[in-house]
Amino acid sequence: MNGADEETVWRPHVTVATIVPDGGRFLLVEEDIRGQMLINQPAGHLEPGESLVAAACRETLEETGWEVRPDHLVAVQQWVHPRYGRHFVRFTFAATALAHHADRRLDDGICEVLWLKRDEIAAASARLRSPLILSSIDAWLGGQRLPLSALAYAADDAG
Repeated sequence: MNGADEETVWRPHVTVATIVPDGGRFLLVEEDIRGQMLINQPAGHLEPGESLVAAACRETLEETGWEVRPDHLVAVQQWVHPRYGRHFVRFTFAATALAHHADRRLDDGICEVLWLKRDEIAAASARLRSPLILSSIDAWLGGQRLPLSALAYAADDAG
């Protein structure tokens, strides 16, 4: 690290998101972000000791009550939030919905679970939490898929 203290090295936020298609509709959430009602894919931050795939499954379950099976990596995207200047590196997965736990308590801030068509998502573009939502869905619709084996999780106890 060229003598730099680990705490002083800049790092982006590492996040995951999940595209869950079903019959032409996509699983989304409506969430309250600082008083704004925004639409997002099931998404969130990678936690310490967690693989990217596990994070995508966890976030989808916590935000929607849906258990999913990730099938592909769709995109790795960089984005800078225009208002707050936060930098994100986002790993977006495509997944199959397996089971819904309708009685499960959802994450704080989640107001509603939605299933919307692509044109409905585009029509709500002013309410999308980021442009990555529609661009990743369009990438998936265009056939962009990488195998999950393109990702490796090498947990090492050596520190």
